[in-house]
Formats: sequence, C-alpha cells, structure tokens
Amino acid sequence: MTAVQPPVKSADRTLEVLEALAASRERRSLVELSRALDIPKSSLHGILRTMARRRWVETDPTGTRFGLGVRALEVGAAYLDADDAVGLVSSVLDDLSRQFGEAVHLGRLDGPNVVYLAKRESAHRLRLYSAIGRRLPAHATALGKALLAHRPDAVAGLELHRLTANTITDPDALEAELEKSKERGYAVDREENTEGIVCFAMAVPLTDPPTDAISVSVPVPRVAPDSEERITGALGRAMTQIRAARSMFS
Repeated sequence: MTAVQPPVKSADRTLEVLEALAASRERRSLVELSRALDIPKSSLHGILRTMARRRWVETDPTGTRFGLGVRALEVGAAYLDADDAVGLVSSVLDDLSRQFGEAVHLGRLDGPNVVYLAKRESAHRLRLYSAIGRRLPAHATALGKALLAHRPDAVAGLELHRLTANTITDPDALEAELEKSKERGYAVDREENTEGIVCFAMAVPLTDPPTDAISVSVPVPRVAPDSEERITGALGRAMTQIRAARSMFS
C-alpha cells in the first residue's frame, strides 16, 4: 500500500488563507488571520505579500486588511466556463426563471454542503439573497436533500446545525425526509434554510449518483396552493430535457 504523503506546508498554508478569505464577507487583518489559522504573523505576512503581488489577495486603502483579489474571481469563472453541466442546464434555468419569475439555482454537493454554481434572479422585489459560490449545509436545503436522498448512509457523520426553527436536526427525522424525497422524486425546504422561503428541488440526472440539483425558491407570501405541483412538474419536464442531452457526458 502506498503511504499517504504529507502536504507541502507552504502550499497548504496558502490554500488555508484563500479558504479563510473566501469564507468571510469582510476583509480580515493579519492578526485575525494569524489567530484563526494558527500561522505565525511573520510567515503569514510573507504569504499574503506574495499572494497580493500575484493578485490573489487585495488590501484595503490602509494596507492592513486583506480580501480575495481579482485572480480568485478569474479562476472561479474559469471553473464554471469549463464545467459541462453548467453549460448544459443554462437554458433550463432560463426557462424555469421565465415560467415562475422566482429565483432558480443550480447547486453541487460538496461534502456536507451544497455550493451554488449558477443562478437566475427573481423578477420580484421580495427575493432570496444568494450568490454563486455560496456554500450552505446540505441537510437544510432542498438542493442538498435532493442529492443526499440518492446516497446510502447520507446522514451518518453530518452535523445537523439549526439554521431556522424549521431546520431538521434529528438524524431519524432527516432519514425519513430523505426517503420521502427519493420516493416522490423531489425535495422540499420549508423555511429550513431561510425563514420566509420555501424551495423545491430535483436532482439533475447526469451522473449516478447525481452531484447537481436545480431548485426554485419562493417567498412564503407567494406560495399558492398549486405551487408545489406546478413547480415540481416543471422541474420534472426539465430533467427529461436534460436526460435527453445526457449523451454529451458519455
């Protein structure tokens, strides 16, 4: 058996810095980053200086607070441009957006989380806040539950943090919810991730098990008695359309 090689320390630290900056909506100081990452300030300053020179990191006008630079955006955009699934479902997202005028998302399962890969904004002023690249706990989203439902023992090891009063935090209850989602072919998030938002999602049939899902999110005041039937019916037709184009991935 091949021994697992330890990570290269300098590269590991550089990636830790990138991930820490990506996880924060505000710029962070050298002291904050040093404490959070347990990296000596002298070493961290050299890493940040190198990253800033290569535009991976930017500073505020005082030069004391650090955030992601434009190079990070370029690489993230390149990932999406090269991803076949994002290109394939683009027209589907457009169609769903036109049909319902609500926020539409493509999300990908990444460990215990779902990451937004693409979105279409709601046409209404009252809307869900979201951003491409945003990471959310899978157990509290329709996108995540639609994907976890296709994975045996999906609940094992998950930390079921509570995001709202409706978030499912009991493992047995989540297991039952995933089984229900698998049986009916779609998942529902009833204000489990964001108060005031109901979301319907369906796994994208491009891989087995699926890694991506599409959702439509609706503020509670706009949820009608037939919303679930209409939206999940449209999602089902969209998946039939995607399945027909699956040969592109074979």
